[in-house]
Amino acid sequence: MSTSDKILDVKDLSIAFKGTNDTTEVVHGIDFCLYKGETLGIVGESGSGKSVTAMSLVQLLPKTASYPSGSIEFDSSEGRVDILTLEEKELLKIRGNQIAMIFQNPMNSLNPSHRCGDQVLEAILLHSDFKKAEAKKVVFKLFEKVQLPDVERIYNSYPHQLSGGQIQRIMIAMAVSCNPAILIADEPTTALDVTVQQSILELLDDIKKEYKTSTIFISHDLGVVKRIADRVLVMYQGRIVEAGSTEEIFNNPKHPYTKGLIDCRPPTNRRIRRLPTIKDYLEAENQPVLSKPKFKELGNSEIETRLSNLVNSEPILEVKNLSKYYPKEKNFLGSVKSWTKAVDDVSFTMKKGETLGLVGESGSGKSTLGKTILKLLSATSGSVYFKDKSVFDLPSKELKALRRNFQIIFQNPYASLNPRMKIGAAIVEPMTVHKLHKDAKNRKDKAIELMELVGLSSEQYNRYPHQFSGGQRQRICIARTLSLNPEFIICDECVSALDVSVQAQILNLLCDLKDKLNLSYVFISHDLSVVKHISDHIMVMQNGKIVEKNDAETLFHNPQKDYTRKLLKAIYD
Repeated sequence: MSTSDKILDVKDLSIAFKGTNDTTEVVHGIDFCLYKGETLGIVGESGSGKSVTAMSLVQLLPKTASYPSGSIEFDSSEGRVDILTLEEKELLKIRGNQIAMIFQNPMNSLNPSHRCGDQVLEAILLHSDFKKAEAKKVVFKLFEKVQLPDVERIYNSYPHQLSGGQIQRIMIAMAVSCNPAILIADEPTTALDVTVQQSILELLDDIKKEYKTSTIFISHDLGVVKRIADRVLVMYQGRIVEAGSTEEIFNNPKHPYTKGLIDCRPPTNRRIRRLPTIKDYLEAENQPVLSKPKFKELGNSEIETRLSNLVNSEPILEVKNLSKYYPKEKNFLGSVKSWTKAVDDVSFTMKKGETLGLVGESGSGKSTLGKTILKLLSATSGSVYFKDKSVFDLPSKELKALRRNFQIIFQNPYASLNPRMKIGAAIVEPMTVHKLHKDAKNRKDKAIELMELVGLSSEQYNRYPHQFSGGQRQRICIARTLSLNPEFIICDECVSALDVSVQAQILNLLCDLKDKLNLSYVFISHDLSVVKHISDHIMVMQNGKIVEKNDAETLFHNPQKDYTRKLLKAIYD
């Protein structure tokens, strides 16, 4: 492409943040451009500088940010401008209008106290000459364009009444409402299940074609970037370490960091004992003999032997006809007319040492099933037996003792930690409650050992949760769960928010602990490649029911149900 086709040209951009005592540079003299009508993928782990760079393009960084060097030249409707030199009044004409942004977490992107339609309406009125009635019609058309059902109901709904996928579609509608020249999508599919993720990617591609929009797509998931991007930039520690066409980056990566990012994802066509990490590739770069880390595959005979051994193992969990219903509709007397069947007559047995994967779309009942098994939610009917003890019939004292062996790692690391408690104390607290280890010093030593196991350092022991990234907080939650040495853990989307390399470390850790301590896991995830890697058997949920169950290899290579085929198709397309 020629220079005249550039809509954005970033030159020698450095970004720094002023702290209490010093200034830290986080992006170091990067250069890249964006051409008209293309999708540019920016990939890298948390802390690589991806999102900071994106926020700088629309000047949304906090006042502590500074730019030691560089320029951001944008071909605006009023001519070529350097965004770094614009006053706030001039920026308002560009931000949200000519350059729009879709943020990472759809649940935090809308005001919870305002109706969804009104928030999109406000964006249109701000950047156009439409009257309110005309603008409202535009909102309805946009909602139809992004394939939202029952647009009038969606318009009048509050964010908490909609799913994550629906809110993300509303954010896309808001972003394209003013027909921007550039659309910045910052991790727009990270928290979404595979089928919703696929539909969002198709939607973004359709919008690019219809509006001729240039797109910057930011993600730590190279599989997603491979599907949508024309060119790719790879960022590591605030620098661009590799750039090229999508085909070049994926078929012939040059930098060890890029190679590591690509290979950290669990493969779907084979089973390997341990997942590679970025560290493995960076270390291999310094050893000429090792051009690429070698990882042993699990042979069919080994998989069959393990499955055979599980058949002869003792049961650790039995779920019998378990249901969890919520009132859906009531009459004027308050009697329930209809129910939402979140979990509907589910039965299964797990063996000691087994990992059972649980997959399905958002709303299928996966998380509700996990919480009901642990009695975090009251069951409508049915029973759960843990090592032959009826969980629902235990008195509170015995249930408390059972919870030491019966743990859960929640999906949202931001809501799982007390913001006023230092993370070291948060890890020590369960050990104190259950009187583990002989004194406070031993508990602290164990906490530090667990922190190091999950990739944190002892220097971080006295820090608060707000001083950590989302991925780091999830590692803290995992360390806290492991502090009780449980026998059975429900992992509820516990790696969905993590970078691929950190995800690989956590999956390796969970596998090591399973082998070392003979742990049993229910592993809930929307990422089927991750579930296949870690699971012995997989259950597929739809509308509160188990529609298919089989060993991982058979389910992936010979699915019996159309719904399972649909889920698998979404990761292979």
